[in-house]
Amino acid sequence: MTPEASAHNDRALLVLSVLAQSKAAMSAAELMQATGLSQSTLYRQIATLRRWGFVMEAEGRYSPGPVSVQLATGFDGNSDLVMAARADMRALAQQSRESVALITAVNDRVVCLEMIDSEQSLRCSFDRGRSVPARDGASAKCLLAHMPTDQRDALLDAFGESPERRAQRAAELDAIREAGHAVTHGEVDAGVWGASAPVLASGRRLRGAITLMAPLTRVEGMEAALLHMTVVTAARISRALQ
Repeated sequence: MTPEASAHNDRALLVLSVLAQSKAAMSAAELMQATGLSQSTLYRQIATLRRWGFVMEAEGRYSPGPVSVQLATGFDGNSDLVMAARADMRALAQQSRESVALITAVNDRVVCLEMIDSEQSLRCSFDRGRSVPARDGASAKCLLAHMPTDQRDALLDAFGESPERRAQRAAELDAIREAGHAVTHGEVDAGVWGASAPVLASGRRLRGAITLMAPLTRVEGMEAALLHMTVVTAARISRALQ
């Protein structure tokens, strides 16, 4: 593949990624702002994606097309990780009465693969398909802590922080790996407490993390119990993947 073709593919995938993470159809102007692409470049990518059925257009706004939906359905039905985790996630959500997410790392971001929402009126949620930088929050820190060392170090280097701050992060991740879980509050979304434990396949290979999230106002005095439930659930799912 020529460098020009590779760059074209990267731009098309960037547009598709932005649309996949959006909660609503997007205009060309919104896509230009989100991707940083020029108008002419954006329209070339959209034309290609529409031709293949990855994007559809209605009244000047763009959203994932039927092929994208087929891919999502295929992943949902065939992912051993999601299938192995669902029943235990539902049990944890019922036991804790809080929201539970299955999170995985993709390059330098963490992505929600599955979400079981709390039935309480005041609840925290991390939309299925949403991604955030693999930097802060219980999910990101848990995943970073349990990655192979070279992968973790490459991500820490990419943060571009001072040597002192990088050393602090590395020490925090070492402590999380030793403890086997991460707990944070308010690092990604204000007022949200989160506990995350790794899902490990055979050979302690990292597959993802189970994260329980709840409003800070509701977890006081319940932190240890909620953390224990999360760790037990992640361990149960890990055993199913062995």
